[in-house]
Amino acid sequence: MQMRFVFEYLRRGPLDVALIQVAGTSDGGFVAGPNVDFLGAALESADLVVAELNRGLTPLAGGMRIDADRLDYVVESDRPPATLPPGKTDDAARRIGAHVAGLIRDGDCIQTGIGAIPMAILAALGDRNDLGMHGGLIDDGGMALIEAGNVTGVRKTVDTGKHVAGLALGSERLHEWLAGRPDVVFAGADHTHELTVIRRIDNFVSVNSAVEVDLFGQVNAEVAGGRQISGTGGAVDFMRGARASRGGRSIVAMNATARGGTVSRIVPRVELATALRTDVDVVVTEFGVAELGTRTSEERVEALIAIAHPDFRDELAARVA
Repeated sequence: MQMRFVFEYLRRGPLDVALIQVAGTSDGGFVAGPNVDFLGAALESADLVVAELNRGLTPLAGGMRIDADRLDYVVESDRPPATLPPGKTDDAARRIGAHVAGLIRDGDCIQTGIGAIPMAILAALGDRNDLGMHGGLIDDGGMALIEAGNVTGVRKTVDTGKHVAGLALGSERLHEWLAGRPDVVFAGADHTHELTVIRRIDNFVSVNSAVEVDLFGQVNAEVAGGRQISGTGGAVDFMRGARASRGGRSIVAMNATARGGTVSRIVPRVELATALRTDVDVVVTEFGVAELGTRTSEERVEALIAIAHPDFRDELAARVA
């Protein structure tokens, strides 16, 4: 299921038990832990709610408050939040980051994922001004842009001045920093991934990854070699929101090859279509930018072959000759 529909699926319930994590506040209240994607849905439909009150969590200043009356049981613990050290970027990721950064303008509102390529993209935005942030997560790269003043949110047409995410995923410092940032607001997937919200955010730029993209522009983000390696996630929610946004753009950024350069990720036909060819405006690899948009099928083929690894271009061209 796409992220937005997961929220509805859980809200419709009924759920027997919801197990949630909360931090305690100085006034005796509760704030949800660092992931609230589906929390609102679970609280709405669960017959029984059990909260782990983790004394090792620092309450997020912009976190979701939890009504104590909704909790049936509270179990105390004391353990640090789950962290994810910043990954390492290689030359290919940095080239992809530079290509994507070239597509982002001052005042755009951006959404990215997690990993080396999103990190490289965020690192390449140091000369942009008044960017916005609205997406599924905030990591150390997002924190760095907010601290540097590149992300301000002042031009956002929804949640002006706020940086919106559903999940904090990063270093221990990120969690400590969020405790003092009420402008970083955590919201469920019914807001972060909701089309009617995103379409009202002008110049919304969605940047997602893929396992492979075919010469039609279809995207496979789930299956490799016949094996399910990921869920559908929220990529399509964001892609369609970006396409509906005034001035928005839907970007797919990925390495041109996999398995040590032995397999092209630009392919004649994807193994499974996570996103349709009509969901994508731009595909980026370390070899360049393929603007798809309103191009014809023949023009799409040419543009996508041009950003494939040079070792595979002739083979791809022969498949469509």
